[in-house]
Amino acid sequence: MKTFLKNLAWVFLAFIIISIIFSAMTGSFAEKKQIALNDLALKINALEVEKITVSGNDLTVKLKDGAEMTAKKEAEASLSETLANYGVDQKAFREIPMEVKDESGFQFWASVLIPTLLPIIAIGVIFWLLFRNAKSGMNQAFTFGQSKLKAFNPFKNKIDFDDVAGLYEAKQELKEVVEFLKNPKKFTDLGAKIPRGVLLVGSPGTGKTLIARAVAGEAGVPFFHMSASEFVEMFVGVGASRTRDAFETAKNTAPSILFIDEIDAVGRQRGAGLGGGHDEREQTLNQILVEMDGFDRETRVIVLAATNRPDILDPALLRPGRFDRRIILDLPDIREREEILKIHAKDKIIDKDADLKKVAVRTPGFSGADLANLMNEAAIFAARKNKKSISQQDIFDSVEKVILGPERKSRVTTEKERKITAYHEAGHGLVSALIPEADPVHKISIISRGMAGGYTLKLPLEDRRLKSREQFLADLAMMFGGYAAEKAIFHDMTTGASNDLKVAFELARRMVTKYGMSEKIGPVAYDDSEETVFLGREIMSEKHYSEETAKLIDAETEKLIREAEKKAEKIIAGNKKTLKAIADALLEKEILEKEEFEEIIKKAK
Repeated sequence: MKTFLKNLAWVFLAFIIISIIFSAMTGSFAEKKQIALNDLALKINALEVEKITVSGNDLTVKLKDGAEMTAKKEAEASLSETLANYGVDQKAFREIPMEVKDESGFQFWASVLIPTLLPIIAIGVIFWLLFRNAKSGMNQAFTFGQSKLKAFNPFKNKIDFDDVAGLYEAKQELKEVVEFLKNPKKFTDLGAKIPRGVLLVGSPGTGKTLIARAVAGEAGVPFFHMSASEFVEMFVGVGASRTRDAFETAKNTAPSILFIDEIDAVGRQRGAGLGGGHDEREQTLNQILVEMDGFDRETRVIVLAATNRPDILDPALLRPGRFDRRIILDLPDIREREEILKIHAKDKIIDKDADLKKVAVRTPGFSGADLANLMNEAAIFAARKNKKSISQQDIFDSVEKVILGPERKSRVTTEKERKITAYHEAGHGLVSALIPEADPVHKISIISRGMAGGYTLKLPLEDRRLKSREQFLADLAMMFGGYAAEKAIFHDMTTGASNDLKVAFELARRMVTKYGMSEKIGPVAYDDSEETVFLGREIMSEKHYSEETAKLIDAETEKLIREAEKKAEKIIAGNKKTLKAIADALLEKEILEKEEFEEIIKKAK
């Protein structure tokens, strides 16, 4: 509707412009006095007329005093005949110079055609706009069931496995897919069948879409991609129709790759959730199941799908013949993080002394997308400071921004609050430094970031897949370091430890109910988590233990928390001098890096 009104406005504007141009060409903008023929006859007899110009039926009369007038003669008669009828003296008339002008062809035809054709043209354009909009709506109705596939050209902005850092096992699995697309005879001669569907499973940001594009780049085949949510509309049958169209398009361009992102949008388990048993989403899933089984053995089309929720997918989708091969994409380890950082640093100007390995050490748990964002933030930091290159400190600052948020140096705090924050963070750092099982402290700051008034950054020297009970207990004690320091120095408690207490409780609860690290309860895992309501999973969760066990869980959780608190209080009480030295350094510098912090601890020993 907006487009139609806009076009209509342009039509009327064009009409006005043409009218103005026509008026300018057919007549002068200067107004001339109109004179009647009988008055003209009187002026001719009085010898006041100097010249008469005739143009068709229009007369332009120039008087001897310089004035100009216009008049109209009769169309059927000549000018002399007309004036004779008004009693003009023929002698006086013959003495007046007469000039006869022919009307120009353009002016004549414009005066005839424009008043007639212009309204017709305007009406025609309006009807054309109306019919065009109607045709567009009709075309949309006919194409509503077509898929919204997006084609990715593997030869333009080519991405291959060299552009994907880490994921060695995943790339090895997908190399078989590439080999099948390039040389299927090698497999079929031996009776082997390459899986028709490959499911990429991993946390958000681990590179599922990127590695799918890399497969297309390596194989050099057409690559079609779309989100699973685009299959489903509010109209029944549209999802199934789009599914058929998507698979048909991929088969017509074989060998090719069809990539479906976030397949859990339509692939959730059937018959176990809210709503009816055969809604639009389930029809779409049924059509995907049929299409996956409908491929001929010789059809060289590979279906890749990505999800971060494999647990909710329908079992029929994962059976042999469909998505029977799962490729797990883990979060990168320290070596892979360094490689990813190097890839994202290729197009950036970085100082020669910048060590990306140190950055990799500070970023455990970061995904590939997080690391890309980190390097981008570092470039923004450097540009903001008008630097010509990105320094090591810019990258470190971006790590903290991604984890905690931007610095809030403008946040106004009283000197007392600043002192409390310094001792609180010093308490965290001191407890962590004096417990052998705790991770080393990399940085302590009392500059506010995000919602935190200060922070202590402690990170492991190497990636761990397993964590022991002693390490968990060290983490609990470290969390109570700030709380214990406030009690010991100020003999009071503030709200600054609220997040520490929350995280400590959750960790202690998991140790008891999930990891079997309670002596009284033993090696039993109680699924104590709350289920979220969504299709394909349980609507409500049940407790699989009695009230007596629940009380025992609460008691064991409290016991772990109390032991951690006592351990932190004991360390703080025995090292108040070191605590004060760390707090004073923080009040002076606001930030302590790993080397400065370790120097204070060594001097205190």
